[in-house]
Amino acid sequence: MDTKRRLAIVEDDASFARALGRSFERREYEVRLCQRVGELKGLLEIYDPQYAVVDLKLADGSGLECVKMLSDHDPETKIVVLTGFASIATAVEAIKLGACHYLAKPSNTDDIEAAFRKADGDTSVVVATRPTSIKNLEWEHIHEVLADTEFNISEAARRLGMHRRTLARKLSKMRVK
Repeated sequence: MDTKRRLAIVEDDASFARALGRSFERREYEVRLCQRVGELKGLLEIYDPQYAVVDLKLADGSGLECVKMLSDHDPETKIVVLTGFASIATAVEAIKLGACHYLAKPSNTDDIEAAFRKADGDTSVVVATRPTSIKNLEWEHIHEVLADTEFNISEAARRLGMHRRTLARKLSKMRVK
């Protein structure tokens, strides 16, 4: 009888995906890796994951497509979205599409396993008493526009109504990679 938990990792950073996969294998998971939205479709024809880790920004599309595909395949799959481009808007959409949790990178195997265990939610989470700062709101908006423009600074600056050099200066201060 096979007791391994089945995990799909959808991540286009191959070295990170391999390292994460090896870490989960050491924890008795059976791991399958995908780098693209299209690869996941093929994987789901032959593999039925119980768990999934999905990167939000993939080379050929949005990880949100993968969340929907996984959830449609099996609504019981516990899906964690892992991203370096966290925003409230994408977190809300990921949860609505079937993810059980949303984590900002860097996150490790312990963080992801804890997120799988928190799939039912936690009513004891403390509600922040301090509102989001204007600086953070500005950063989230800039980041969302950058992601929408596929990180084209000139187009993002046009959409934000600012000069390209001004946006470039703001980004250099924020140390976006």
